[in-house]
Amino acid sequence: MKTEIQINRSGRSVEYDLQRMEVAIDGRRIVVDAVVISPGVYSVLLNGRSFEVTLEKVGDGLLARTAGREYQVEILDPRSWRRARAGSLELEGRQQIAAPMPGKIVRVLAAAGEKVEAGQGLLVVEAMKMQNEMRSPKSGTVERIAREGKTVTAGEILAVVT
Repeated sequence: MKTEIQINRSGRSVEYDLQRMEVAIDGRRIVVDAVVISPGVYSVLLNGRSFEVTLEKVGDGLLARTAGREYQVEILDPRSWRRARAGSLELEGRQQIAAPMPGKIVRVLAAAGEKVEAGQGLLVVEAMKMQNEMRSPKSGTVERIAREGKTVTAGEILAVVT
């Protein structure tokens, strides 16, 4: 499939073949392998180099974070973006939301026992001078949630939604 995207306001032509795990950006072919680590967090191999990438839906686009950098990604063919996203399913069962990196909880947006929707913000973690809103991967009830002001380590469980 071919689409036009903007990365930090710079236009790119992207063609991808998920069957062969290949991506072409502006005609340059790249072999890609990606595995979901947790909701919104991916382990990505690009031409043999490993990256951990977090993706967050922001407005009509995405905010991608990797190697201490942020990239605003906008899909310029919104019809294909909506079609692809429409088929996605909500996670089921008990879900744990983990800190993607060490930081501090600067704001708690939901309380234990509160009902939440998929994608609703639960808390905000500040790491490397950036604030990251951690969202619920499913609709359900917040079983537990960390307290504001707490310092957290990478991988530490911040909230549980059932």
